[in-house]
Amino acid sequence: MTQFRLTGMTVAALGTGVLLPAGAAAQTMDLTVAIPRLSVAEYHNPYVAIWLQQDGAPARTLAVWYDLDNREGGTKWLNEVRQWWRASGRSLRLPASGVSGATRAPGSHRVSFTAGRGGMPALAPGQYTLVVEASREVGGREQLRLPFTWNGTAVANARAQGRSELGLVTLSVKR
Repeated sequence: MTQFRLTGMTVAALGTGVLLPAGAAAQTMDLTVAIPRLSVAEYHNPYVAIWLQQDGAPARTLAVWYDLDNREGGTKWLNEVRQWWRASGRSLRLPASGVSGATRAPGSHRVSFTAGRGGMPALAPGQYTLVVEASREVGGREQLRLPFTWNGTAVANARAQGRSELGLVTLSVKR
């Protein structure tokens, strides 16, 4: 990573050609999403969408887990992840590099996002909400909202407990 001054502001140039405020490139968002094991006659792994919201800004999709191996490319049922679909999914061209991924089996799944890679923007200080939504064929739908305040330096943490399609979801944002 190269750093230089541009119009009085220090910026970092990532290999992707993205310019971010210096230090922003080091922002990481660590997320753990638990998908519970359900005792049902017909179980399908859920489609999961993870996105970031800030008042006055468009929603930013960070990850979408769906059936990539499906003969239609798996996108046919993505509109069943309804809130994400309305917020940003319908305008996203899939598969999206760094965003699209396969559905996950029951268990605890850790994912990390780094500012400037995939759909993760550099976070300016402010109020944010990370949203995790799951929808399962022949099953239910659930959405968890994790509001957090990012001041630019201190670690921000949030957690939410699901009731059906999602288990415990934890978030840690740090520089």
